[in-house]
Amino acid sequence: MSTTNIFIIILLCIGAIQGIVFGIILLRSTRYNRTANFFLAVLLFLLSYRLIVQVMRLFGLGYYDGWYYIHLDFSWFIGALLYFYTRAQTTGNFTLKRKDWIHFLPLFIQICCSIFVRLQNLYWDGTRESLSWLGYWGYVVWMNNATIYVIASSLIVFYTYRSEKNLKVAASSGEIHPNKLKWISRILRAFKIYFSIVLLILLIDLVVYNLTTDHNYFYFNRFYFYPFFIGLAILIYWIGIEGFSRRNQQDPAIKKRLSPSEKNRLIEISVVLEEMMVEKKMYKDQDISIRSVANEMGIKSYLVSKCLNEIIDKKFNDYINEYRVKEVQQLLKNDENKKYTLLSLAMEAGFNSKSSFNRAVKKQLGITPNELKRSS
Repeated sequence: MSTTNIFIIILLCIGAIQGIVFGIILLRSTRYNRTANFFLAVLLFLLSYRLIVQVMRLFGLGYYDGWYYIHLDFSWFIGALLYFYTRAQTTGNFTLKRKDWIHFLPLFIQICCSIFVRLQNLYWDGTRESLSWLGYWGYVVWMNNATIYVIASSLIVFYTYRSEKNLKVAASSGEIHPNKLKWISRILRAFKIYFSIVLLILLIDLVVYNLTTDHNYFYFNRFYFYPFFIGLAILIYWIGIEGFSRRNQQDPAIKKRLSPSEKNRLIEISVVLEEMMVEKKMYKDQDISIRSVANEMGIKSYLVSKCLNEIIDKKFNDYINEYRVKEVQQLLKNDENKKYTLLSLAMEAGFNSKSSFNRAVKKQLGITPNELKRSS
């Protein structure tokens, strides 16, 4: 076995193992998002299974032996799983309805075609006449061309568009914060771009190869068969990490729609809150809290919390620390403050400890306090 094949086997095995481990963890995560976690787990299992099949073929298993008749491809269901996962993340208590079962039809067709084509090897004696017309051409279309990959890529691109549309509808309805599901948009975009490129390469290569040679096409293994699977392993790792880190998010960031009067009231509170920060600089109070802010405004604490959650979309500490970090930046621009330490300026801005200041700078600006000081 060549060094290249060993390297490919290692990469594909790592991707498959990660997908299986993340899938098991997601299935065991029963606190929140059970339905969404289930769909993502099944998606990871199917992708991992495909990598395992390819690893077996690198070891010479699955080429017209017993494994050949056991291995089936389920790639036509990947797009539907992405779609179901997105819907489960944007719909409270999502369950499959009768009309949703139409999305299983491509999977059913793929399994039936795969079984039919594989069974032709039981009748084939090396001549075309040993197979029926349907058996012969089914084998040619299914096995000697990239039919499976073309249809699978097309379905994935189609379902990512539907999923993105579903996210936009949910965000525009005001029932869900767009920021809370940006990571799903990133995953959908990655799948759409990746499989659009795969589809484009397949179609171009199929046409060019058939026009320039007299040989059977037989998939796309001349240049990019294994790079395709390595890319698949990377996608498995990414979506596994994303799903794992958010497996216990509350189900599923859905918000109750505000009435026009409630929304206007909260917008008014957000305006007053900003004025208190900008004009009165309340963030400089090291003991500031939601309760103290609410008392200053003469309203209940829950209204401030609701305003931060529904209108501003920030946690209280993050909201206050944004003003504090900006205050430190302004203080650093003043030459008279160069004689003071960075920590003393942070305390002046309202921070009550070095660690809280360091965390806030890193979170807000993505740099360390020392880098902040050097850049000022």
